[in-house]
Amino acid sequence: MARTPQSRKRARQNVKRRARNMSQRAAVRTYIKKFYKVLETGNLEASISAYRAACSKIDRSAQKGLQHKNKAARLKSRMNNRLKNLADSTAS
Repeated sequence: MARTPQSRKRARQNVKRRARNMSQRAAVRTYIKKFYKVLETGNLEASISAYRAACSKIDRSAQKGLQHKNKAARLKSRMNNRLKNLADSTAS
């Protein structure tokens, strides 16, 4: 248990930061799930807009340190590959 005044304040700050980080991580996961859900419908235009929104959210989370930059790149790469596959299947 925190005893000194500065350690008590630190504990309060950590609780606030943890709550904010959890909600922001959840928002990123929601955008990713929305992209995959739209992708399943087969609508290319909607998928592209969902991809852009998800990438923007992922980039911001990596910039803030919520995710590692390599994890963000991996997520975006996997989504981009799925989007390319959809584009190729609708073109042919």
